[in-house]
Amino acid sequence: MKKASSAKALCSIVSAGCAVYGKRDGFSGRELFNEALDELFLNCPKLEKKDVNALYVGQSFEIFEHQANTPTGFSNNYGLPNIPSVRVETISSSGASSLRQGMLGVLSGTFDVVLCGAVEKMTTLETPDVSEVLSMGSDRPFEAWNGCTLPALNALVAREHMRRFGTTEEQLALVAVKNHRNGFENPKAFLRKIVTVKDVLESRKVCTPLKLLDCSPIADGASCLAICKPEMARMYTDSPVEIIGTAQASDCDVVFRDELVGFKTTRIAAKKALEMAGQNIFDMDLVEVHDAFTINEIVAYEDLGMCAKGDGGKLIESGETKIDGSIPVNPSGGLKSKGHPIASSGIGQAYEVFNQLGEGATKIAPSRRVKDAKSAMTHSMGGAGLDVSVHIFRASK
Repeated sequence: MKKASSAKALCSIVSAGCAVYGKRDGFSGRELFNEALDELFLNCPKLEKKDVNALYVGQSFEIFEHQANTPTGFSNNYGLPNIPSVRVETISSSGASSLRQGMLGVLSGTFDVVLCGAVEKMTTLETPDVSEVLSMGSDRPFEAWNGCTLPALNALVAREHMRRFGTTEEQLALVAVKNHRNGFENPKAFLRKIVTVKDVLESRKVCTPLKLLDCSPIADGASCLAICKPEMARMYTDSPVEIIGTAQASDCDVVFRDELVGFKTTRIAAKKALEMAGQNIFDMDLVEVHDAFTINEIVAYEDLGMCAKGDGGKLIESGETKIDGSIPVNPSGGLKSKGHPIASSGIGQAYEVFNQLGEGATKIAPSRRVKDAKSAMTHSMGGAGLDVSVHIFRASK
């Protein structure tokens, strides 16, 4: 039986916004960020620009638009002048890290209201060039120099998981099938396309056993949250979403680790965040996990404690992680269907949680709405387990 948490709220989310993910030709990263901010302020009329004390922006790579120091440009362009505007970077968990840094600013007593956002404009480059940029997230001398791209590193994880536990390519494909089904009803998602196991298995090979439909798509996107001190939340909205747990962990590069079939960072961050919230994984009504590759979701099941090590393939087969299952995973469609604008994904997960737990639930298609959701977790991973942030959320009482 799921238990409600009595933990003290650390911060409250009072509004959220997200640009439509995809190939956004003609839109700059700044314009995508403005799109997310527009939704955020539109959905919270009582929140004014003058209330904002600071801006934290997750961004992984400036090379896509040849533009550094973006947060300052974002804040001043949007009419938020003279506030601290800081970039945060932990590769693909940069958005989640921006949320954590914003929370620390509020918890320290320095700020009352903070905007935590993230953006990535990736489609300015062709796919081979994007792959070259993303390889910067791997260890240069030992991994990238020897051709070990992120798909290759995750393929190693998949191959070893299959060897040790009998995980099958069909089980990997089921992750894509589930997440595409969820993303089909998400207007923010890039790949709103139903796929079958056969479609996944017959898609172009990327790095055996991973195929094209096992991999999240290159995308443009931005997302943003407004967080504040819990005691101030009702000034802005009648249905804030509380953050009651947060943790972050880092690890050495894959080539130096003693395990391939799991990520220590996930286990550490999840344990700390859940303990802070006074809950366990089975108290969660929904979980948004990092599924840049289908194997990531299966391994996340195990590292988060949803099942025993090696049973992730069986769990996806059971149907328990579907919308109507006991612990729905990636109702947004995940990175796999929604898209993976590198830095934006972590805040995009929190955007989904905010809507599922708050008033935004009425705007979510019934087919992907988690019934009576009161608690949630987000799990965002930078690189192949190099950095992981986990946050625990609770609907306001």
